[in-house]
Amino acid sequence: MKGILNFLVVWLNWRTLLAAAWRAGVAITDWRTHLRKIMGKPIVDAVFITNMRDPFDRKTLGLWRPAKGHFNGPRYWLGGLSGVTGRTRALDIVPEDLMTPSGRRKAQESFWLAATWAQKRGAKVILLAAGLKRLFGQDGVRLKEEFPGLIFTIGDNGTALNLMREISRALRQAGLKPESSRIGVLGPSGFLGRAAVNFLCARGYEVIGLGTAPSRLAEMAEDFRIETCTDFSEMGGVDAVIACTHHEKSRLSPQAIALIRKTGKKLLVIDVAEPYNLTEEVFRACQDRVIRLDAGNAFSPRLKYVLGAISYRLSRLTRGVTFGCFAETMAIASAIASRKEVKEINWFAVSQENIRVIAEIFKEVGFTVPSPRCFGQPVLSFDPTLASEQARRTLPQAVEETQGVRHHEVAHV
Repeated sequence: MKGILNFLVVWLNWRTLLAAAWRAGVAITDWRTHLRKIMGKPIVDAVFITNMRDPFDRKTLGLWRPAKGHFNGPRYWLGGLSGVTGRTRALDIVPEDLMTPSGRRKAQESFWLAATWAQKRGAKVILLAAGLKRLFGQDGVRLKEEFPGLIFTIGDNGTALNLMREISRALRQAGLKPESSRIGVLGPSGFLGRAAVNFLCARGYEVIGLGTAPSRLAEMAEDFRIETCTDFSEMGGVDAVIACTHHEKSRLSPQAIALIRKTGKKLLVIDVAEPYNLTEEVFRACQDRVIRLDAGNAFSPRLKYVLGAISYRLSRLTRGVTFGCFAETMAIASAIASRKEVKEINWFAVSQENIRVIAEIFKEVGFTVPSPRCFGQPVLSFDPTLASEQARRTLPQAVEETQGVRHHEVAHV
């Protein structure tokens, strides 16, 4: 008996109880779903099947393990009862699990069960989120054959669209012009990395890509005529970094930041990686030398979370904000309801045409880029000048005005 009690004390910790209470609260207060059931309508339009991002998610969601390998995450409504409803189905998988054959098999089995769950509840569009993008190959043929009535997407067209918008805004606000700025792209050969490189090169920026696969880097160098490297020690000074990967060898650390940050300047980091490339711990240690921006998300005043702030904070987001891939999935579901021709598009591909289509739908449903945020907090300034340099630049004038000291006498302060 004592052993059972000790087990319950460990298993039923406060996080587990809190997660269970949150899930129950969401199910009870989701009145729109209750009305849909009464009216005999499908209870869900878009389903986001995702692995958990990191151990933080696993701790937040508790130690409970679902028997079927998938469970409820946040619920969304876009446009009210007659609009689009989206649900997160989280798999009991973290990125490290996807690095092993057994972990991938478990993820595939859990995904299959989650997709079946979604189909039975009326879903029209399903997202392969986070690390699940290539769980069923390059184009998801097996999924499309097994679930012919569903649209599957990896969501990267929506993410790429808003990433490019955020890059443009951030570089402009930081005063980084093409003729005088050098930009690093981490993970340049992936979907988002390639989109970022293409965007920057088209605008005349000098670009260097850092990755872990020499053959893919060579392909990028040939396609875009950019420099490439495999280590931060080879990158040289850059004004900004577009972080499109969280690979261990491409992660920003205090040492990496010191190697690539230009003298007297803060490093602008536009972080679209999930999990984050620049972790909160590293950012706290380097925040006087770095401007960091959460990237790739989407905002709409029409987007509502069931249980509001409790739910969006659980996702480490803010009011009206969701991930770009989630926004794309809901946008496609909205387009289907409006009888737009989106079913024949290959949403496993990231292309200029697909991005154009998503841009049109985003405009119609009201998705834009969020206000600049860093770990959910407002980014107050994009001034890349170090505080010490700002003080050094203004000090001589201030001293001359108050004490009449000559400029060269304070130049060494």
